[in-house]
Amino acid sequence: MTDRIRIEGLRLRTIIGINDEERHDRQDVVLNLTLYVDTRKAGRTDDIADSPVNYRTLTKQVITYVDGNRFNLVESLAESVASICLEFPGVSRVEVAADKPGALRFADSVGVTIERVRSNG
Repeated sequence: MTDRIRIEGLRLRTIIGINDEERHDRQDVVLNLTLYVDTRKAGRTDDIADSPVNYRTLTKQVITYVDGNRFNLVESLAESVASICLEFPGVSRVEVAADKPGALRFADSVGVTIERVRSNG
C-alpha cells in the first residue's frame, strides 16, 4: 500500500525559457506534486512527529530553490524539484507536474509530468 500527499497548484515565479526575452523577467510556473509515502502511523497517532514528511518544510525548500535558480526547460525544473522531494527520507517516489502558463499562443499552458523513485544506492 502506498499513500500519497498531494500539493496542488503551487504557483511560483522564476526565470525559465530559452529565448532572450524569457531570460530577463520572471515567469509564472505551476507545480503539482504527488509524494508517495506511508501515512499509516501519522493517521493512527494524529501526531506530526509521525508524519512521513513535513510538507510545509518540503514546500519551502522547493520555493526557495525555484525562486533562486534559472531554468532553460520545464523538464529541468521538474527534475530539480523531484530531486528535492526525494531528499526527504519518508518520500519513496514523487510525481512532479510542472506547467508554464501562456508559453504557447493558443494553449493555456505547456507542461511536463515526471515520476522519479528513490534509488537504493
